[in-house]
Amino acid sequence: MAKEIISMSHKELDRLQIIRESVSRHITQDQAAERIGISVRQVKRLVQRYRVEGPQGLVSRRRGKRPNNAFSPEFRSLVISLVRDKYPDFGPTFASEKLREIHGLALSAETLRKWMVEAGLWRERRRKIARIYQRRQRRPCYGS
Repeated sequence: MAKEIISMSHKELDRLQIIRESVSRHITQDQAAERIGISVRQVKRLVQRYRVEGPQGLVSRRRGKRPNNAFSPEFRSLVISLVRDKYPDFGPTFASEKLREIHGLALSAETLRKWMVEAGLWRERRRKIARIYQRRQRRPCYGS
């Protein structure tokens, strides 16, 4: 019998342990729900899926898929081409404001900054290294 390797995050491993305790009746589903931070109904759903599919049933179904709110590659290439052609000397914040005002393209300055860095249009600034100063000697005090 060949063993199947399942990759799980730490959160999913904790969830698996709690669901196993619930299935073996060491804790109630109420307690499991409280420990995981979900409703009792969700625990019942997870227990049912664990009984049918085993540990694999607790792994996220969204793993490896594109987020629903991700920008399309076409939108990204349009934005990068506009910045390259019309706003080559603009910073990400100002460029995102102009893209919103003139072209009606709404995206955050941070997203644009990330895209500009990847396209080689913007260089990340290195943070200034904090200088360490030597502490001065305490002044002598009279008395005591």
